[in-house]
Amino acid sequence: MTEVVVAVDPGRDKCGVAVVSVSGQVEEKAVVEAGRLAAFVSRILADRRYRIAAVAVGDRTATAAVVERLKAAGVPAEHIYLVDEHRSSEVGRRRYWRDNPPRGWRRLIPVGLQVPPEPYDDYVAVELAFRYLASSGAGPEEDEKNARRK
Repeated sequence: MTEVVVAVDPGRDKCGVAVVSVSGQVEEKAVVEAGRLAAFVSRILADRRYRIAAVAVGDRTATAAVVERLKAAGVPAEHIYLVDEHRSSEVGRRRYWRDNPPRGWRRLIPVGLQVPPEPYDDYVAVELAFRYLASSGAGPEEDEKNARRK
């Protein structure tokens, strides 16, 4: 059983979700409709491959609604932590381009001037997981941002 952090990049319409092991391995990630977040997280909670160490939630847009959805999905309040989202979208975009480099004519345009052709909220959630792990001392230090209990 792998000990993991479930990270959520909250949004009004869609949320990025990432399951990251405490050793820093991305186990899975997805972009889900906000209304389906509870069902998605419930599936992760029920998955016998994972032991949930914490649920890290970005602290900006739609945080309160997402926290309520997580509680409705069965996540205990003491396992939910808010993580500073400052510039996480920028880092998530860089992660996206690293994993999905532009092809064809798009290679000629610097990625800093491009918008990914698909939602990349899941990559932002990966960044939030790393920020939580760095702040908790439980995993690889990728960012020095602090997480606080919700």
